[in-house]
Amino acid sequence: MGAADSVPGVSGGTIAFITGIYERLITAITRLDPTAVFLLAGVHRREGRRRFYDRLLEMDVPFLLALGLGVVSAIVTVSRVMHAALQEAEALTFAFFFGLIAASAVVLYEHMAVDTPGRIAAAVAGFAIAFLVSGVTSGSDVAHTVPIIFVAGSIAIVAMILPGVSGAFFLVLFGQYEYLTGVLTSFVDGVLAVVVGDRAIGSLADAATTVFTFGLGAILGLFTIAHLIRWALDNYRVATLSFLVSLMVGALRLPVERVLDTDPTLAAGSVLPIVLAVAIGGGVVLLLDYFTDDLAY
Repeated sequence: MGAADSVPGVSGGTIAFITGIYERLITAITRLDPTAVFLLAGVHRREGRRRFYDRLLEMDVPFLLALGLGVVSAIVTVSRVMHAALQEAEALTFAFFFGLIAASAVVLYEHMAVDTPGRIAAAVAGFAIAFLVSGVTSGSDVAHTVPIIFVAGSIAIVAMILPGVSGAFFLVLFGQYEYLTGVLTSFVDGVLAVVVGDRAIGSLADAATTVFTFGLGAILGLFTIAHLIRWALDNYRVATLSFLVSLMVGALRLPVERVLDTDPTLAAGSVLPIVLAVAIGGGVVLLLDYFTDDLAY
């Protein structure tokens, strides 16, 4: 799930379906109760420790911790690779993203039906919002302020809840993906340097603030936006999917413009690698869909 969440166009929620843990994940998230922390006051007694332990099992916290550690470790690893790819081969990387996102929209298209005024409005709104936002993010330097990072984290968490929709895709849409993968890479390198004594811990302040802000936003999103989207799917499933798929289609403007910015002339020698990168990205999603065709999204 962490590897999938790190790549725009691939969903961690889809991986949860493939491995058969999706329903357990949703159930565990909805069972989390912050008031359980008050049980810590009694852990100095055997009965209190048993009560606290039973409450953790009831909320399936050991499962969430194991899953969370796996997700975080994969995100740290894969985001480093993606950041390096963006630095060394930006055009090819964004062409790869184009293939991922476009194929994801095609796969999800069969789950939507734009046949009512409400669904048409949702589809048009999704496309228009993404097309306009992606134009802004591709044509200028996007601010990386604390509020924007916080909001980005709260929205990106939907990848853990929605099969087919990628959290990294939203980061690309908001112009935060390349920045955040770079900050995460610098933060991890900095922590390792502090551990071996090569750097002072104070040098991590800026990167740590960004990582903490993003994580705080993700936690808040898990208990707000994720629940809101799940409600929308339960009550207006087709309209919600129409909005999300159209959002993905509209956002294709961003990788196209980033490729053109990097190679405006698209010389003959560069077209073939770009087409190949698009094909590889699309092929990854189509293969994933082929082998999971029997899953009820």
